[in-house]
Amino acid sequence: MHEFYNTQIIPILIDDDISKGDNVVDLIMEAIKERNESLLENDVVVITHKVISKAEGKVADLSTIVPSEESKKISLDTGKDPRLVELILSESNEIVKIERDIIIAETKHGFVCANAGIDASNVGMLSNHVVLLPDNPDESARRIRNDIKSRTKINVSIIISDTFGRPFRKGQVNVAIGIAGIDPMVSYIGKTDMYGKILKVTEIAIADELASAAELVMGKSSRIPVAIIRGCHYTSGDSSISNISRSKEDDLFR
Repeated sequence: MHEFYNTQIIPILIDDDISKGDNVVDLIMEAIKERNESLLENDVVVITHKVISKAEGKVADLSTIVPSEESKKISLDTGKDPRLVELILSESNEIVKIERDIIIAETKHGFVCANAGIDASNVGMLSNHVVLLPDNPDESARRIRNDIKSRTKINVSIIISDTFGRPFRKGQVNVAIGIAGIDPMVSYIGKTDMYGKILKVTEIAIADELASAAELVMGKSSRIPVAIIRGCHYTSGDSSISNISRSKEDDLFR
């Protein structure tokens, strides 16, 4: 059973621009200290992927990209920069759909999202640069979790988040793209509802819910790329974000 009644969401300001090679845990721990906060056992630390991507050097300069003929054709159909299209193709397993100026792709991680998760916002002062997703968000989350544990002796869970659109509702929400220390799903299958009916399909994507909750204090331009969620009950575990993705065979819309 989930208990959210005493849950806190604590924003963590990081005012510095992130550059390749920066130690993310150093930045987070210093920012937590400056807020006169500290990490507690079983806290969930949600981090926007751009912090990770920039530190890992996953920033591309469009001026260095040579578009293929396929990219040029898609560019004509969508109005997108052909160099960006080339990056989208290179970061994708497949293009799921192209409609108007939108390219929906399945990334190499198995995420289905717009533009293979490539984003030109909040890149910094670099013109013609875009931010790509981390190569392995789960592994990035595990490294951060292990580093925090080695420094503090405290077990926390890590969620790396990104903003995804939704096919059937307007507006974007933050979702988990990498995890460590938390089972991303809560299954009620086989349990009963309040009237005794057996539940057959209900599974809650708690990692996504926590990522979305963290965004409430983050915003897009407030330099708050980290949030601590405290007081939420969850199941710990050595899991992977792949457990939350539908396989192509289970996807009813492809």
